[in-house]
Amino acid sequence: MNWILPTYLAYLAISVALTVWVARTLHQSGRIFLVDSFLGNEKLADSVNHLLVVGFYLINIGFVTLALKYGVVAATAQEAVETLSTKVGLVLLVLGGMHFFNLVVFTKMRKRALAPRTVPPMLPASLAMTPGH
Repeated sequence: MNWILPTYLAYLAISVALTVWVARTLHQSGRIFLVDSFLGNEKLADSVNHLLVVGFYLINIGFVTLALKYGVVAATAQEAVETLSTKVGLVLLVLGGMHFFNLVVFTKMRKRALAPRTVPPMLPASLAMTPGH
């Protein structure tokens, strides 16, 4: 039996399903975080959340399709399972890496947004120029 096509199809099905599941989970759970990061601006948070999901799909589905041709060409059932495992494992690592990258970026944004606003220093009244002087 030729194991190449079934391995490719299983890889694509599993990888796309995992990408969709992760994207939906991040979209739903990330909304609260984004609303807080954008100081309650729900429209902006929802817009950014949607854009993040689109970018997430583009990058991950692009990676999945590009990685399809790499690896061992499966000639036996054992090689098919090993190839499938390696490819799906790599997709999971990429998904996890993107998730943590996004968390770092948005945590920094949130910290900056929630940082106390400091008033610029003012000159003492004795040094300040007053109108008419």
